[in-house]
Amino acid sequence: MSSSRIDETLQVLERRRRIRQLFAVAMLAVVLAATYFGLDFIGFDPKELWAQVPQEIEFIKSFVPPNFVDFTIYTEQNNITGLKAIPASFRNFGQPIVESVTSDSASLVRLSMVTIVLGFTGTVLGFPLALFFGVLGSEQVTPFPFNFIFRGAMSAIRAIPALVWILIYVPLAGINEVSAVLAIATDTVGNLGRLFTDELEEIEDGPIEAIQSTGASRPQVIGFGMLSQVSTSYVAWTLYILEINTRIAISLGVVGAGGIGRYIRLRQDLFKYQKAAAGIIMVFVIVISVELLSSRIRARLRPDEHESKSILDAIRDLADGSKWLGTGSNRP
Repeated sequence: MSSSRIDETLQVLERRRRIRQLFAVAMLAVVLAATYFGLDFIGFDPKELWAQVPQEIEFIKSFVPPNFVDFTIYTEQNNITGLKAIPASFRNFGQPIVESVTSDSASLVRLSMVTIVLGFTGTVLGFPLALFFGVLGSEQVTPFPFNFIFRGAMSAIRAIPALVWILIYVPLAGINEVSAVLAIATDTVGNLGRLFTDELEEIEDGPIEAIQSTGASRPQVIGFGMLSQVSTSYVAWTLYILEINTRIAISLGVVGAGGIGRYIRLRQDLFKYQKAAAGIIMVFVIVISVELLSSRIRARLRPDEHESKSILDAIRDLADGSKWLGTGSNRP
């Protein structure tokens, strides 16, 4: 290649590099301008926020120390306050805890159990429809464009957060634990079903062709050639959605659906911030426990794709707002 041709090529590459740099600078300017006007649109004023910092600090101080007097029925009846209520609840081999779980009284232990049950039952109830929509939404099973009927249904469900679904179910069951389970189950159909569809689109053709060569019927091809390849992944994704649903159950409790979320909301409304702090700590324990258990099981099922989540990773995920609200991508 002649030197003039080389110089011409270098000039073209340099021109492209400068265009990319100008485009990057322009995009950064657009993002910064949009952020500035967005903050101005909602009335964001840093000076006003800074002036409120002392009040915010005093507010946070009112949560300390956490008061676990409502940890169990035993600690409530004997007025055992503070952190002392926790070891006191393990007396007689944890008998106060067992009594609190089986009682209708609203202790922290029972409300935490209610929250876990909401997330679990919502996931189980939503699983069959998620499997139905997820399988039929795949082009491997339902020919184009009919598979988009099921994809569209799942997209429509995913577009509405669980916090809105529970409002839709108000005429049916009111705002309580029942409507919370229905909202979580509906949300599960959209999110888990779409994960099932995506997983089914990536299967290998070899096992399918092998089943077809034996003269198997269409249901047999789907069952033994397709679903057999993704059964482990389906279980892993269901466990991941269980984590999400436990967070959603806590959020739904804040709007009155029951569980530990409602306990925190009511104590804060009554200005009993130290009791609310105890509820927040219980939220931390619930989320971390469910995540660690789910993560370890998924790591066992798919060791090449998942790693066991450490306590630090689980704590970091607590700051992910989309997981609490059931919005955004559910891919880990």
